[in-house]
Amino acid sequence: MALPSFIHPIISILPDRIYIAMKFWFYQGYLPDLNAPKTLNEKITWLKLNDRTNLHTECTDKYAVRKYISNTIGDEYLVPLYFHTVNVKDVRPENINKLPCIIKTNNDSGGGYFVRDIRSVNWEVIRKALKYRLSSNYYGKSKEWQYKHIKPRIIVEKLLEDKNGQIPFDYKVHCFNGKPRMISVDMGRNTNTHYRNWYSPQWQREPYSWSSPKGRGKSTKPSEQDVPKPKTLKEMLQLSKKLAEPFTYVRVDWYDVNDKLFFGELTFCHDSGLMPIVPKIWDERLGSELNLSS
Repeated sequence: MALPSFIHPIISILPDRIYIAMKFWFYQGYLPDLNAPKTLNEKITWLKLNDRTNLHTECTDKYAVRKYISNTIGDEYLVPLYFHTVNVKDVRPENINKLPCIIKTNNDSGGGYFVRDIRSVNWEVIRKALKYRLSSNYYGKSKEWQYKHIKPRIIVEKLLEDKNGQIPFDYKVHCFNGKPRMISVDMGRNTNTHYRNWYSPQWQREPYSWSSPKGRGKSTKPSEQDVPKPKTLKEMLQLSKKLAEPFTYVRVDWYDVNDKLFFGELTFCHDSGLMPIVPKIWDERLGSELNLSS
């Protein structure tokens, strides 16, 4: 269930603390304790209000984060960048000539436009959508401060595909106090069979789910089918630990393309702290493992 779109402009004028608490109550069914947070979602919400640094902004910016990745673990983990611009008018076939690619903006959460065949693209529609994205500030509806001061930009990257021409699995390493705690694996993204499994760093199934809505009343629930342990798991965990070192909580996203790792993004508020962990006892247990005193 999503917050009705007409509500956002009404409550967005409220102070961040009240706005965030109201949204939390709508999705979670109870008001968060922001003075003594206990659950993982409460602590992510607390961090949203209290953990605000320039490094968070740099690492949330899908263009600027490339420098952090390059300096911390090396260029070889970056998805090839084909083109970037601040002008929507530059998005045309003459500049988008390496295929397949994905066109997206650096200042919002999720979304992108796959291009595999120049002739099948409605460039006017894409430019209009990108113009809207560039003019929007994701902070306004999320109150995730790290988005507030990002300078909007369009980026065009190589579209990662596996040897079968499919979008690779998306591995998300959730790090607590600089250490990997659990890994979610997204399978079948942008399809009706989008599942999300949860594993420990030792690749044992976790006994909970933390699902995201995917439209039409469905969510990214775990699959009954297990995901084989990736050959790159050890490397993935080591690299995630390096990237997570400065942060209390961060989710480090990876793509494994034919046993080669590519960095996806850094996320500081998984689903903005709004999606329930089921069963709820695990929201409390995981929350007890995240130390906010750092």
